[in-house]
Amino acid sequence: MNKQSIPRILFYIAGLLILALGIILNTKCGLGVSPIISVAFSISAITHCSFGNMTFLLYAIFVLAELLIHLTLNHRYRVHPDRAPVIRRNFKLLLVMDLLQLPLSLIFTRFMNLFSAWIPAPEKFGYQLLILAGGIICTGIGAAMSLNMRIIPNPGDGIVQAISDFIGKSVGFTKNCFDLFNICLTCCIGLIFAHHLIGIGLGTVAAVFGVGRVIALFNHLFMKKMTRMAGLTY
Repeated sequence: MNKQSIPRILFYIAGLLILALGIILNTKCGLGVSPIISVAFSISAITHCSFGNMTFLLYAIFVLAELLIHLTLNHRYRVHPDRAPVIRRNFKLLLVMDLLQLPLSLIFTRFMNLFSAWIPAPEKFGYQLLILAGGIICTGIGAAMSLNMRIIPNPGDGIVQAISDFIGKSVGFTKNCFDLFNICLTCCIGLIFAHHLIGIGLGTVAAVFGVGRVIALFNHLFMKKMTRMAGLTY
């Protein structure tokens, strides 16, 4: 391990911890959670199971979907090798990275359970807004830090990238569509099993628009410095 690997790993771990904290703050505000975790949150609320455990189950489904998508892409690019993007031609490594998301998710969701147990839910609306803002900021910073280190992606980000590769659309467009799908699925789960919406509200809308802006601002201010310290070039 060279000296530049140490800050890279530290940035990555810190990013994941900040991301886990941001997700839990989103759930604690009581104003609606971010779309990517809304399905797990609604099922957790209905079944009274641990939110962290439900998130791990959801992430496992994401990883399985990524594997299927990448295997399909591998077959497609064998038939038409000229269409394979350069960054996506090493599919064996890609599949290994997919599988490594499972142990990462297990550790990640354990920290979510810890944060959930430590952080109380605010009752006053003003405090709820502060917690929501903190959740959006932490989610954006954590996602940016972990993604910029190019190690193992969080399954929530990995599935969006996989779908983007499969349909040939931009990651931003795919992310918006995937968020909309999760919101619709969460609404259906809540209305069918609890007869009211669960996890969808002001916080959901704020997360859709806010997290992406936080990522963009953080990258504008710190991405070059962080990647240079980590020995990465963009």
